[in-house]
Amino acid sequence: MVAGEVSGDLLASRLLSGLAPQLPGARFHGIGGEHMARQGFVSDWPLDKLTVRGLFEIIPRYREIKGIQNALRDQLLRERPAVFIGADYPGFNLGLEQQLKAAGIPTVHYIGPQIWAWRGGRIKKIIKSVSHMLVIFPFEEEIYRKAGVPVTYVGHPLAEMIPLQPDEAGARAKLGLPDDANVVCLMPGSRMSELKYNAVAFVGACKLLLARDRSLRFVAPMAGEKQRQYFLQLVAEAGLQDVEVNLTDGDSHTAICAADAVLVASGTASLEVALYKKPMVIAYKMMRASWEIMRHMGYQPWIGLPNILARDYLVPELLQNAATPEALADAMWQQLSDVPGRLRLVQRFTDMHHSLLRNSAQASADAVMQVIAANK
Repeated sequence: MVAGEVSGDLLASRLLSGLAPQLPGARFHGIGGEHMARQGFVSDWPLDKLTVRGLFEIIPRYREIKGIQNALRDQLLRERPAVFIGADYPGFNLGLEQQLKAAGIPTVHYIGPQIWAWRGGRIKKIIKSVSHMLVIFPFEEEIYRKAGVPVTYVGHPLAEMIPLQPDEAGARAKLGLPDDANVVCLMPGSRMSELKYNAVAFVGACKLLLARDRSLRFVAPMAGEKQRQYFLQLVAEAGLQDVEVNLTDGDSHTAICAADAVLVASGTASLEVALYKKPMVIAYKMMRASWEIMRHMGYQPWIGLPNILARDYLVPELLQNAATPEALADAMWQQLSDVPGRLRLVQRFTDMHHSLLRNSAQASADAVMQVIAANK
């Protein structure tokens, strides 16, 4: 198995929780993180060796990442595992899967690339690379079936992990936040590359929001020590105090649950926020050259998963040059102030939660077992 990011590690761990009991004594290895490790997975390379995002940001790391891909490919061709499972991370995994499938090793890709949002031509490579696709959104099944790719809709693991009725009071108690505080969660991204583009505007928005309401409290989950130190530096430069911005070591779900609203970088985290039924503002910034290319490649007017699933602008999206501290602060203030709008969002997000709810661990594991059995 290979997961290239924290979100993929989390989702793949759910698959492992259903698969491991059906394969006692099996060896699970490849590249993964701490969530997969808890299910008995052994990572041959550290997960952070693969974490990079953007078309141009990958260039300085290309040789290293390609070297890891080639080394793993050679190892698997010698080993000939019962199945290879790529957990998201399509830029790395589809290329590896194509080579393994051509050599007769069955391949499963868990979480289909967003060909419905951009780069639809990838379906041609998927046909060559993937023995069976596991998808996490209901509408994806028909897309792959029409293309002739065996596919199973397994539900979204996050819909199971996140309760339908989150315990906000419990989350606040865990973080030491008062029950009556107005709390904003900041999620500028888990990768350093994301932080460097998003965090300055996020912290700037905090300062502007505090100018409007000094009682606001902020909580920001950090993915690692490097991220924490970088963010703390920005907080200090903005003249903010630790009591106003509380940094947590991971535990993003508790931080989201404790919040009244969330300022979040586009990605899986925005879906997590929706499943916690929280108002949000989605923002994203990246290298200008990457942005100029990618903004012309999208098929839909939305980039945030909650908006894509709803096919509506349920929550604001502020991207690239539009994601200024002033614009983020204004949009977040509106989310905090609009009580009727917040109640409407709770209902829309609850309906979304139900649509994504399946026993994903069991469904995905059963599909993998069928692939293994068909190739014995």
